[in-house]
This record gives sequence, structure tokens and C-alpha cells, in this order.
Amino acid sequence: MTFLIVTVAWAAHVRLFQVIEFIDDVLALLNLACMMIITFLPYTFSLMASFPEVPFGIFLFSICAVVIGLIQAVIVAYGFYHPHLLNRQIRVSENQNFYKQHILKIILRGPVLCLLAAIFSFFFIPLSYVLLGLVIIFPHLTRFVTWCKTKIVGQRDEEEEYHSLETFTFYLSEPLSKERVEAFSDGVYAIVATLLILDICEDNVPDPREVEEKFHGSLLEALSEYGPNYLAYFGSFVTIGLLWFVHHSLFLYVKKATRLMGLLNILSLSFIGGLPLAYQLTSEFAEKSHNEIEAIQISCVITFFASIFQFAIWTTALHERETLHSFARYGGKEHAFMFAKLALYPCVSLGAFFLTCLLSEFSTAIFHVMQIVIPFAFLALRIFVRISSPVIKSVLSLSRWNAVLLEEEEACLSPTETLS
Repeated sequence: MTFLIVTVAWAAHVRLFQVIEFIDDVLALLNLACMMIITFLPYTFSLMASFPEVPFGIFLFSICAVVIGLIQAVIVAYGFYHPHLLNRQIRVSENQNFYKQHILKIILRGPVLCLLAAIFSFFFIPLSYVLLGLVIIFPHLTRFVTWCKTKIVGQRDEEEEYHSLETFTFYLSEPLSKERVEAFSDGVYAIVATLLILDICEDNVPDPREVEEKFHGSLLEALSEYGPNYLAYFGSFVTIGLLWFVHHSLFLYVKKATRLMGLLNILSLSFIGGLPLAYQLTSEFAEKSHNEIEAIQISCVITFFASIFQFAIWTTALHERETLHSFARYGGKEHAFMFAKLALYPCVSLGAFFLTCLLSEFSTAIFHVMQIVIPFAFLALRIFVRISSPVIKSVLSLSRWNAVLLEEEEACLSPTETLS
């Protein structure tokens, strides 16, 4: 939930600086304060998760979200008070008050829900969680309600007049650009990969006294005890790296990201963020124990959902207009190759999950084999495509050549011979 709320704050921040084109010292300090509160959210989340029955944890988390929204509202008010800082389209417009009210309404609806969550945290904590969940889905919910109202009632005259205005709100309601989505995704992948090595450095460096007493000063013997942890680290890093590679390959074919694609990408990233947890789980418990089997199954589930949402982005892009380059649409070589790459991780992780259920004694081996085999599967897939494409082309050209020869033979035959 914290991750999704942070993505909502990030999207609001991006749209905010579509309105504010230039910044001065005051705006720079306000933005710095906003970033500081956002970086404080994980700490408040830890309090909320560690003390789920204590109201102060969720209260502090909600108040931080309120403060973030208020700072963003102050940035908007300051920008409109100094119009030379605004986007040119707003700066030269006569409807600045309309823009200001509309933008503030978009920015403040989340903080209002968070303020209600903070108040109800002292009376009924489950309602506070519901209100925080509404912060995440509210933009999509309002668009869905508007779409339903338009379909049932039709477009009213005031709405037509509203859309006829030369408003900047068009850009505010548009999906975020493909480049911003990619930049945010790359940042998440980089942080997740860094967390893995931090876990290795923190938990898997032997104590010098233990090396001296238990292993008679042999560091190599001491490190050999951490072998499964290193294997889990390399497997998890390869998983993150290949999922990033698939994500990067997917967005090479995407021309424009839609709102649904952005939502699916955020859901995929939320499971990507769980991969360090999967690493810790797979290296924490004793071998062939019940806990280890469950930890491996949880890791398979996290990998499955991280990859299946990537696959959903691809299928959504195929059914949306002007989202993909023409060479990546149905029927082409690139379409088939991309489909295979995106389907690889969901199929393998799902297969590994069911194999660990059937062959629980070999669950660790199955999981590590899955992590090791997949990079070679990507290489094999590339080789297969390189080899099969010329073969398919030659077969198709041969069949066309045979069809042409048959037509020429029929053309040379007399009508009587053709009839016979």
C-alpha cells in the first residue's frame, strides 16, 4: 500500500511540474521539503506494520501524506502568485483562476482522504485502511464513473463548453509519458538490485572471532557455510536483471503509454520490490524444512505476478490504438519473439510452484534450477528465432514458388485437358 501511495505522490509531482515550468529558490526549498517527507514514509510504514493495533502508526503515516499534499498545494499557489514561473499556455491565458482551482482540486483530493484516515485511526482502524486504499484507486474510480455517466446520460452542454476551452487540464488528465514511466521503472529496478547486495553485505560477512575460533582462521571454510545464501543472491539478481531486460524490450516497442498500462506497470513494480524479501526468505530457513518450502513457493508467486503484469502490459498495448510500433503488431516476427519472452517467466515460475507442491523434497533444487536455466532459455529463444525465421521464410517462398508453377502449368493446358 505504501508503494502504491508513493507512486500516486510521484504522479502528482510529475503533473505539478507540467504546470510549473520554472523554479526559484522558494520553489526549490518547498520541493526539497516535499521530497524529505516522501522519504520519511517508509519509516512511518514500518511503525504502522510493527504496531498494527496502535493508532499512532497509521496516524503518522496519514499525516505525512497530508503534509505532502499541502506542500504541493503551496507550490501551486506560489506558482500562480508569480505567473512568470508557470507554463506558457497558462501564463498567457485569461482563465488562470479556473486552472488554479482545478489543479488544486486534483492535488488536494488525496490529502483530504488521508486526513479522514488520520482522524478515524483513533476510532476504527480498518476504515482508515479503506480510506488510504481509496487514495490509490480514486483517480481510476472517478474516470470510470465519468465514463459510465457519459454512456448513460450523454455529454452535457457544460461539459462540451468545458472541453471547448483551451485548457491545460487536458495534459493533466493525459497518461504520463512513456519516458517518465521508463525512468521511474529503471529507478525501482536499480534500487531493488542494490538492496540485494546490501543484504549480502549485512548478513553474510563472517564474524572475525567466529572465524578464528570455529574455523581455525580459515575464511574460505567460513564462507562455504554461506554458499546457499550466495546462490540465492545470484539467482535473485539474475531474476531482477532479466525482468528489467524484458521490461526494457517491451517499452522499445511502445510508442505511447495509456493509463491502464501505467497502472499495470506500477503493479508489476510493486511485486519487483518484493524480490529482496524473496531472497531473504529463500536463504533464511533450514534446508528441507516446511518453512523453506513455503518460502520458495512465496518467491515463485512474487516472480509470477511481477512477470504476468508485464505480459498484461503487452496484451493491453496490442488492443490499444497507436501504442505499439507497426512492426510489433500481430503476425510479425517481433510480435512472436516478444510474446515468447514475456511468457517465459510466468510459465516457468508457475511450473516451479506446482513442482514444489508435488516434489517438496527437491523444492530448493527446483527453484535454483529455474533461476539458472532461464538466462539460457533467453539465449536459446534468441537462437531459435534466428534459425527458425530463415527456415519459415524459405518454406513460405517455396510454397509460393510451387503455387506459381502450378498456375503456369494450368495456364498452358487446353480447356479440355483442364476439365479432364
